[in-house]
Amino acid sequence: MYKNTFSALFVAVLVLAANSVVCADPKAEDTAYLNANPKSLEWFRQARFGLFVHWGPSSLTGQEISWSRGGVRPGVPQNDPTWGDISNSQRIGVPSEEYDNLYRRFNPVKFDARKWVALAKAAGMRYVVFTSKHHDGFCMFNSQLTDFDIMSSPYGQDICKELADACHAAHIPLGWYYSPPDWHQPDYYTENHDRYIRYFHNQIRELLSNYGKIGIMWFDGLFCTGDKLDSNTLYKMIRKLQPGILINNRLAPLPGDYDTPEQSVGRFQDQRAWESCITIGDQWGYRPNENIKSLKKCIQTLVRCACGDGNLLFNVGPNPFGEIEPEQAKRLEEMGKWLKRYGESIYGTRGGPYILGQIGGSTRDRKTIYIHVLDWRAGVLTLPPIPAKVKRCKALTGGTVHYSQDDDGIRISINEDARNDIDTIIVLELDRPASEIKPVRQIDGILSMGKPARASNVFSGAADYGPGKAFDGNEGTRWATDGGVTAAWLEVDLEKPMAFRRVFISEAFNRVQEFQLLCRDSETEEWRTFHEGTTIGVDLNLDVDTVIARHVRLNITKASDSPTIWEFQVRKS
Repeated sequence: MYKNTFSALFVAVLVLAANSVVCADPKAEDTAYLNANPKSLEWFRQARFGLFVHWGPSSLTGQEISWSRGGVRPGVPQNDPTWGDISNSQRIGVPSEEYDNLYRRFNPVKFDARKWVALAKAAGMRYVVFTSKHHDGFCMFNSQLTDFDIMSSPYGQDICKELADACHAAHIPLGWYYSPPDWHQPDYYTENHDRYIRYFHNQIRELLSNYGKIGIMWFDGLFCTGDKLDSNTLYKMIRKLQPGILINNRLAPLPGDYDTPEQSVGRFQDQRAWESCITIGDQWGYRPNENIKSLKKCIQTLVRCACGDGNLLFNVGPNPFGEIEPEQAKRLEEMGKWLKRYGESIYGTRGGPYILGQIGGSTRDRKTIYIHVLDWRAGVLTLPPIPAKVKRCKALTGGTVHYSQDDDGIRISINEDARNDIDTIIVLELDRPASEIKPVRQIDGILSMGKPARASNVFSGAADYGPGKAFDGNEGTRWATDGGVTAAWLEVDLEKPMAFRRVFISEAFNRVQEFQLLCRDSETEEWRTFHEGTTIGVDLNLDVDTVIARHVRLNITKASDSPTIWEFQVRKS
């Protein structure tokens, strides 16, 4: 039942408004609504760092938001490599009947939107995106279309309104995360799906009509694409209600205004805006005693995003009382202190021109290039040549820099004790605008880049998840295996025997529990183990005794479920 007679009348008006737009032929109309005005992206590119918040009644369980809900998940492929088979009892944390009634106990009496926003500002974050509704269908706002919302909880106050008021007061742009998939609403992905589309569109109308200026509409469409959601009609309504708003790319096939790689840093891309959404811990929602990323990892993640010409949307999961956990808050404040000292190399910059791989990257602004060295191992840093003269070179992070420039490139050295463990920032002041210089890629000793690869298993035999994806230098693509696979191998052919002393592996989802690195003897054809380990994680750098081999294999002997690898790099040093 709706909340009152006024609610029912309001719904009728919204439905009529939505239907009046549905009748229009999108092919006969201007397509300008598909993209924001380029000027609308300027603030977003300059911001570089935002706060993402995943929160709801699921915080009462300490398990993942939505994905811990048992029962049917309409529209989710059973064997998808990311989500796996949902009939697997290990993936079902809370029975749906219990999960769907958590809101009856949800009473976050310590929630203070102003404290959240103040923390975001202290962290150096320039915008906020909040989960107005996740896949579980629970609305954290006062919706006239359902009783499954925050107003029906013991808290009984509109969380979204409180947050919107606090953001507006602090002049922080606000965005709404909203999940088009809805595992609670009875019409979703049924024969009455058209009815759900009206519900969906009208909730977006509420979110964009009742909370002042909204800067971002952040959809999470999962496997429900735009053709199942009448996205053209929706886009027109959004642009009309909130001129200048940005829409992300998760209502395929409509591209939106920017891309959103998840739990990984996007590849270098300066022709289209992007934003990596990454958790401060291991899951999106609240989990007690969460494994918080180190300050070094947090800062380097932000730096890699900026160097790739993208943003970082960094996620926290508040506890059921409405507080951001002290350890998470402390880490954000530490990031803010770093940005106060070195923020000139992040805010308002564009990525490039140097693309440096694992050792770091670069940002640029006006006639300045900032070289971010995250792993300074060689005594002298050698950069490829650029069509500009370096007039001055200094270290933003301190220390005396020595440099030289000729037709072969730029060589930079700094005392070892001045090399910053997190990020050594070298400033190059040029005689011309840095924006005029085309991107310059430095392979930096990666022997396996683009080499022939094979694997014991590939998810559904799909090329999009093939072994070559782990050797393409793109941290946004991955090799994936079928659901239920707990052991697998991934191999690269270097095409001739080559010497190497370093291996880098980036894993998705932290499923590997035991692994080996092997090389094949060119004479006996036998495999030899040169390293053994347990977990891999997203950033494993291994120094090994010099190995000379043509074929190198990652042998995963034990995993909790389908192993997935972003990158597997064999490096000279």
